[in-house]
Amino acid sequence: MKIGVISDTHNFLDPRVPELFAGVEHILHGGDIGQPWVIHELESLAPVTAVLGNNDAGLPYRETEVLTLAGIKILVHHIVDVRRPHQVIRERITRLQPGLVVFGHTHQVFHDTLDGIFFLNPGYSGKPRLNLSRSVALLHLTPDGLRPEILPL
Repeated sequence: MKIGVISDTHNFLDPRVPELFAGVEHILHGGDIGQPWVIHELESLAPVTAVLGNNDAGLPYRETEVLTLAGIKILVHHIVDVRRPHQVIRERITRLQPGLVVFGHTHQVFHDTLDGIFFLNPGYSGKPRLNLSRSVALLHLTPDGLRPEILPL
């Protein structure tokens, strides 16, 4: 299964995203969406699971989503400090035991397995600014495991 992973769009959807996400079966948005039109555009490509970011007040999404795709339990939450998670998210991860945690907020790509859980931040995908690197990710879920593919914008 191929999943598109995006975060920190901040009310901008790069015109390359539809091509990069062609053929994905699901899209995960790690928060800081901007306005609902971003999710509506993504929904034209595949079903979307999105969470609120710290800049998304008033949007109709939840802080945390949990879903299972290709037999892997996935937790999506905007702010996750992988080295020292806040007590609330640490308790959710302990209770729910996901195999994958998708997050955003830092505007930096991160992917690593810690304590048996794969963590993925696809990086910043909003408008080009301040020489920030911009990216999205494809996540390949196979019987052999998870394989992230970071795609620069």
